[in-house]
Amino acid sequence: MTQQLRMLPTRIETVEALEEFLSRPREDVIQTLRALEGDIMVLGVGGKMGPTLAALAKRSVDEAGLGKRVIGVSRFSAPDLRGELERWGVETIPCDLLDEDSLRALPQVPNIIYMAGMKFGATGREPQTWAMNAYLPGMVARHFRHSRMVLFSSGNVYPFTLVIHGGCSENTPPAPVGEYAQSVLGRERVFEHFAGQFNVPGVLFRLNYAVELRYGVLLDVARQVWAGGPIDLSTGHFNCIWQGDANAYALCALGLAEVPPRILNVTGPETIPVRSVALRFGALLGKEPVFVGQESPDALLGNAGLVHRLLGYPQVPLGAVIEWVAGWVRSGGPTLDKPTKYQVRDGRF
Repeated sequence: MTQQLRMLPTRIETVEALEEFLSRPREDVIQTLRALEGDIMVLGVGGKMGPTLAALAKRSVDEAGLGKRVIGVSRFSAPDLRGELERWGVETIPCDLLDEDSLRALPQVPNIIYMAGMKFGATGREPQTWAMNAYLPGMVARHFRHSRMVLFSSGNVYPFTLVIHGGCSENTPPAPVGEYAQSVLGRERVFEHFAGQFNVPGVLFRLNYAVELRYGVLLDVARQVWAGGPIDLSTGHFNCIWQGDANAYALCALGLAEVPPRILNVTGPETIPVRSVALRFGALLGKEPVFVGQESPDALLGNAGLVHRLLGYPQVPLGAVIEWVAGWVRSGGPTLDKPTKYQVRDGRF
């Protein structure tokens, strides 16, 4: 861990400060990238996590003097994102990955972080969801057959599990609920097929709820507390991890890629009660939470003990993030306006 990251801020008040902290160089990332040959490409860099992941990679490369290129690929539908990435030193390539000619025009790069996918708005757009989540991985694996790849997936491939059991491990058989989760399992299976056919080393990166101040389960709960709205307890527990830690794990996972692809659950160590978090936000915000419903005995939970053993414990603790989120909400900080829908139990996102 670098000295800078060890010194956690007491508060984060601006988007600039947030993005600087999320992308601050880390010794674990530097050591991984130093050991890898070649440049890094982030496919689907325009999503919630992609910009800060690419910036983390580039800043870590630069701090270590490694001379590697970091390339971000996206349709770049957000007007300012491309310029922001380039100011960080990330090279950009506009590309609709589902367009085969555009995909084939992408340069060969040894290290791929695959983040492209669809979740929000999947209900009612099922054909597009399956194309993005299950067809595209085969196209990408064929084109980048000489690369190593970390493929972003989701803990949604697992079944709901009893809270007292501590979450699903990598050995838990998938049992996805709903079409979105089924399409995510399709993503994994299609990639596994082509990774086996072309001997592509990979990691299936099953992430449960990365959070930062503009997005995530903690923000969803905090905003409800601040507004005095009802907090649904039917899904009464969740996992989450600070987005900076999740990004670092993704880059470090490049060093763990293997054939067949390795499965890694990625989240924080806690099984977090919604009720307890809401009460903590209530204390920080001076509000009394309003609860509805009753906690179910099960939830969608992952056990990330393996990644913690392989890559180290998350560096940003839950308590610090809760305090940062409370301050952000109190001050009216901007959000991505994308609720996580963590309460959903039927898989319809």
